[in-house]
Amino acid sequence: MTAGSEASIRIDAPFDTARADRLMEEAGIDVLLATSKHNAGYLLGGYRFFFFSTMDAIGHSRYLPIVIYVKGRPEEAAYIGNAMEGWEHANRPFWTPTVHLSSWGTTDAAKLAIAHLGKIGKAGARIGIEPGFLPADAHAALTEGTGSAGLADATGVLEWLRAIKTPAELAKLRTASELITESMLATIAWAREGSTKLEIVERMRREETNRGLEFDYCLLTFGVDKNRAPSGRAWKTGEIMSIDSGGNHDGYIGDLCRMTVLGEPDAELQDLLAEVDGVQQAVFAEIRAGAIGGDVIACGNEVLKSGPNSGVTDLVIHGMGLVSHEVPFLMNNRIYDGVDAERPLKAGMVLSVETTMAHARRGYIKLEDTVAVTADGYELFGDRGRGWNRGGSSRVLA
Repeated sequence: MTAGSEASIRIDAPFDTARADRLMEEAGIDVLLATSKHNAGYLLGGYRFFFFSTMDAIGHSRYLPIVIYVKGRPEEAAYIGNAMEGWEHANRPFWTPTVHLSSWGTTDAAKLAIAHLGKIGKAGARIGIEPGFLPADAHAALTEGTGSAGLADATGVLEWLRAIKTPAELAKLRTASELITESMLATIAWAREGSTKLEIVERMRREETNRGLEFDYCLLTFGVDKNRAPSGRAWKTGEIMSIDSGGNHDGYIGDLCRMTVLGEPDAELQDLLAEVDGVQQAVFAEIRAGAIGGDVIACGNEVLKSGPNSGVTDLVIHGMGLVSHEVPFLMNNRIYDGVDAERPLKAGMVLSVETTMAHARRGYIKLEDTVAVTADGYELFGDRGRGWNRGGSSRVLA
């Protein structure tokens, strides 16, 4: 189905079109083709088609949503979707003036996009794509169908478009973090001696799901064993447990880690967790709009290196949002390079700060917190249970 719009009609896109236009201009891109579910959903105002929410494959191909945005001309935007999405459009119409809901796979979606580009006179424009989220057959069709047009990598444009969260996005991230923390504390209170990692992960899944979250994962360690995968390993009295879980609320991800012990934490455990938390607090104190991201990490590492267990302790800071590691990219690692380390943090960015100690005798001790950057500092999301929690008890130790 197709709906048209005259250029004179005001188009209210659900994202910052001025910022999109500026980023596209800087990247030399005329048209965006968003094909990842997270970016297509973002450009559509948080939309995710329920049928393909947890899968992609159908028949011989897969679901491929495409949002087309033309720099400076939102009236030429289009959404290419699956034939069944007509139901969604009937309930909550998509904002794009043109809507094509008739694709069943990747190549027919690409051909519909090519047809739209030709209709608006942009077939020869510089087209920004998501290489990591564009199947080979759709890429081939776009290359053939756009003739002399150049396909450019628009991954960075879309990442920076999402980097600064709106108040509504921050509220979703706050909710995700708070519900994960609640779920952790409920799971910790439920777990007993003999509870297996598989049972605890399943309990965590139920706790998150019952609170309206979509469960993503739960990583657990018992005692000195640093294997974080679910298994039949049972929890024993006196052992510590790290519980690290991710879940999302309306697409926005929460990711936190808390510590517990089956029994009472002794003085050494108290000191070890305090050492980990000291690194966290040093990082928090440096977070504010305008702070250079690399300097924030350097400050945390300085405190880390002064601790007695620095040789087995690591600090990781990464961006959070629709993707669990996103802008700002502050560190060099196997996932991305630290391209944003020299850039200032901006209010509305959200960071995950995690300090991990792999102690040889006491085990895996970790705190992970979600932190929103504000104009004059920071705000912690899900700031509960950061001390030693006790398994089988509702008590939380400070």
